[in-house]
Amino acid sequence: MKKQNVRTLSLILCMFSYLLVGAAVFDALESETESARKRMLEQKRSDMKRKYRFTEHDYREIERVVLQAEPHRAGRQWKFAGSFYFAITVITTIGYGHAAPGTDAGKVFCMFYAGLGIPLTLVMFQSLGERMNTFVRYLLSRVKKCLGLHRTEISMENMVLVGFLSCLGTLCVGAAAFSHFEGWTFFHAYYYCFITLTTIGFGDFVALQKKEDLQEKTPYVVFSFMYILVGLTVIGAFLNLVVLRFLTMNSEDEKRDAQERASLKRAIGDFLNLTVCKSILRYVFFIPL
Repeated sequence: MKKQNVRTLSLILCMFSYLLVGAAVFDALESETESARKRMLEQKRSDMKRKYRFTEHDYREIERVVLQAEPHRAGRQWKFAGSFYFAITVITTIGYGHAAPGTDAGKVFCMFYAGLGIPLTLVMFQSLGERMNTFVRYLLSRVKKCLGLHRTEISMENMVLVGFLSCLGTLCVGAAAFSHFEGWTFFHAYYYCFITLTTIGFGDFVALQKKEDLQEKTPYVVFSFMYILVGLTVIGAFLNLVVLRFLTMNSEDEKRDAQERASLKRAIGDFLNLTVCKSILRYVFFIPL
C-alpha cells in the first residue's frame, strides 16, 4: 500500500479516535456539573413561582422576554457598527450566535452574502498568510546574515516555530486587552481569543456586549474588529505552514514512488531485452547460453 494511502487512513483513524477521546473527557468533566446546574435552576424556578405566584405561562413569558433582550444589551445591534460586527462573524465563519437576522429578507440576504463572502475571505486569508510567511522568511534570513551565520536558509521547522510563537503572542495580547476592557479573567479572555481566532465561536463569551458598547466605545470597537481580522491572518499563516508541510510530505512520497516505478520498469525492460537476445542467439545462431 502506498505511503500516502497509509497516511490518509492513519489520519482518519486518528481523527475518530480523537473524537472518541474528546467525547469521553468532556462527558467526565461537564456532565455532573450540567446536572447540578439543572437541579439548581429547577429549584430557583420553583422558589420564584412560589414567591411571586407565577403561573407556568407567566414564567415562560418572562423567560422569553429575557432571552430576546439579551442581544440588545450592547446597544442597537443593527446600526452600522453592530451590522459590521455581524458581517465579520458571518464571512469568517465565527458565528457567535449573539445576533441573527430577524426578517425573512435579512435571512435570504445572509445566505447569499455568506455564500460569496466565505470563499472570498478564505482565499484572502490564505493569500495574506502566504505573504506574511514570505516576509517572515526574509526577516529570518536577514537576521541570520546579520549574526554572521554561514547557512542563511530557513527551514520549515524554523517557520513553524516562528508561526507557533506568533500565534501564542497574538492570543496573549488579545487576552490582556479583552481582560481589561471586558472585566474578564485573563484565562477567560484567552479562551475567548482562542475560540474566536479558530472560528469555533461558541458564543459563551462575546466582546462588545456590555451596555451600549457598540455606540459609545468607538476605539474599542475598532480594536476588536482589527484584532479579529489580524488574528485570523496570523492563525491562517501558521495553518498554511502546517498544511504545506503535510502536502510536501505527500509530494515527496509521490516522487519517491514514481522513481521506484520507473526503476522497476527499467529493470523489467532490461530483463525482457536480455531474455529476447538470449532466445535469438539460441534459436537463430544455435549458440548455447
